[in-house]
Amino acid sequence: MNTIREDDLIESVEDAVQYISIYHPPDYIRHLARAYEVEESPAARDAIAQILTNSRMCAEGHRPICQDTGIVNVFMKVGMDVHFDTRHSLQELCDEGVRRGYANVDNPLRFSIVSDPLFSRRNTGDNTPCVLHVTLVPGDTVDVQVAAKGGGSENKSQFVMLNPNDSVVDWVLATVPHMGAGWCPPGMLGIGVGGTAEKAMIMAKESLMDNIDMHELLARGPRNELEELRIELYRKVNALGIGAQGLGGLSTVLDVKIMTWPTHAASKPVAMIPNCAATRHIHFVLDGRGPAALTPPPLSDWPQVHWTPDYQASRAVNLDTLTREEIATWKAGERLLLSG
Repeated sequence: MNTIREDDLIESVEDAVQYISIYHPPDYIRHLARAYEVEESPAARDAIAQILTNSRMCAEGHRPICQDTGIVNVFMKVGMDVHFDTRHSLQELCDEGVRRGYANVDNPLRFSIVSDPLFSRRNTGDNTPCVLHVTLVPGDTVDVQVAAKGGGSENKSQFVMLNPNDSVVDWVLATVPHMGAGWCPPGMLGIGVGGTAEKAMIMAKESLMDNIDMHELLARGPRNELEELRIELYRKVNALGIGAQGLGGLSTVLDVKIMTWPTHAASKPVAMIPNCAATRHIHFVLDGRGPAALTPPPLSDWPQVHWTPDYQASRAVNLDTLTREEIATWKAGERLLLSG
């Protein structure tokens, strides 16, 4: 039996929320770099270049990759032979890690959580509580996935109860265009099918914790029907032409993840949750030997893409002095370079 000290879990969560605020997962960077290489739309290519440049700058300067540093989601698989050396609940331990991580003086993160969703909506002041999902499994370790989910992509979450013979592909293709670009593509789609309504939603969210591997899947080919479905959705969603930041182009999604669960014969619950361009998650395992060691990715993981503003092709806009008369002179398709 392994004993997990409360300080080890708290410190691991604290380090994790700081880590994911600064570093994109390497698999996301690799796939986004490939999307940049093949992108044909100048506007979309420019948008991807901005994301890649911003990502590298944040990794170098230890600053958040997005101003919306998200609501923390924790998926925890607790081995049934594990003993926790604590008098606190797992929720309390994870919240303490979030509290410390978001208040880090070297890289303070935005507090986005409100305590009362219906009435006062008052900020909790420390980005707690997190959303914790715990599963008991055989074993003597604690497997943890920590993610930060921004409001833009979370607000585009979708759910439907289809008839058993209805097509998931048809529903996805009919739904994604109505999500617009507010979820900040290119990112991922997490899809949960089966179980009950709440099970489908949890699976959709948990599927986003998987590494992006679509290029590897395309290279080797699908091995089962689920992988065939992933490829079909990936190709058809990208064929919609929404593109990076909604500017058109080839890459709306870098991957599509699907989790399933047995369901009632009369039901077909389907949930879909997008992950934005600020894809942020990390995985670690605690085995009683101390807190997780999170190693920053090498800067060589980032492509040599260095975006700079095109001043000649842009209209400079100072937000501090902006007037309605100036706004009236803007033209559709014009590029604005904002300051202030």
